[in-house]
Amino acid sequence: MGRRGLRVPLRYVQVFTDRHGRERYYFRRAGCPRVALPGAVGSPEFLAAYHAALANEPPPVATRKAPEAGTFGKLVLDYLQSIQFRRTKPSSQAVTRSIMERFAEKHGHRSVAGMKRKHVEAILADMHETPAAANNLLSRIRMLIKHAIAHDQIRHDVTQGIPFYREGSIHTWTDAELQAFEERWPLGTRQRTAYALALYTGQRRSDVARMTWADYDAAAGTIRVKQMKTGVELLVPVHPALKQALEAWPRNHIAILANAKGHGTSIHGFGGFMAEAISKAGLPGRCVLHGLRKAAVRRLAEAGCSALQIMAVTGHRTLAEVQRYADEAQQEPMAREAISRLPLSNLPRKV
Repeated sequence: MGRRGLRVPLRYVQVFTDRHGRERYYFRRAGCPRVALPGAVGSPEFLAAYHAALANEPPPVATRKAPEAGTFGKLVLDYLQSIQFRRTKPSSQAVTRSIMERFAEKHGHRSVAGMKRKHVEAILADMHETPAAANNLLSRIRMLIKHAIAHDQIRHDVTQGIPFYREGSIHTWTDAELQAFEERWPLGTRQRTAYALALYTGQRRSDVARMTWADYDAAAGTIRVKQMKTGVELLVPVHPALKQALEAWPRNHIAILANAKGHGTSIHGFGGFMAEAISKAGLPGRCVLHGLRKAAVRRLAEAGCSALQIMAVTGHRTLAEVQRYADEAQQEPMAREAISRLPLSNLPRKV
């Protein structure tokens, strides 16, 4: 088999040309077996195999000795090999593994039985400037503690009652900010196509990045989505503005958002691409890609859609979350109506 040095724009992925001239793709990383990636680059089956291989990271190499029994270092290794961990989605596995391994590097020597609530609170206090990261760590420490309890290593959950940090909510794009992006990136650009997919389907970054032309049924006017995070399957009607954007964008790859080289995009790469596009549009730092999903909810709520109707588009699984977005969208018009009903009798008179 002939080998070429070409790499597709995804980490650990290499392309080979066999003796028949066909390109074959493989996931190759030190310490892991080689995994064949089926289908065309960017196709659902290709991306599913890629993310599964990416999540199956090799165990950390012990430079001196294996972690001792009863320590958090050993507990992390045990949990990452457990059935509970393996039952989670590949994308969740990658995040959890990364957080737990960083925790083990710093606190792996600590005794699980000796860990007290005050110790956990001290670790989190050092992360007060990054509340989201602190909350993610607290969630994973709780996973470890529950695993230890289930295996009779300890009896009590020392994280019970420790509150999460209050995080600032992600900014919902305003109509003026949406217009500014559209003025900077006209129809026919990759940036505008990605923006239209995010805004008019209301999907997460991971789902927009993986959309293919096979998902889009122009005749029926729908686009099919299987959410990576939740597994929810949706059939979203295509808004005329989204249809216009898709018709202006060339089909040079099975992935809708293929890059200039004709390759599909990774989820991380897509996030970086959109961050750059947003910056070049002159928008403030509060405008992030996920804010387009919130803007989609806001616009649907302002159009009079019920929470259930919004959920049918966005795939949210809890009514409370969508209702909160809907309430936020209606706050200003309701406040204006309330103030307009106040009597004018107490206004000061002009002298």
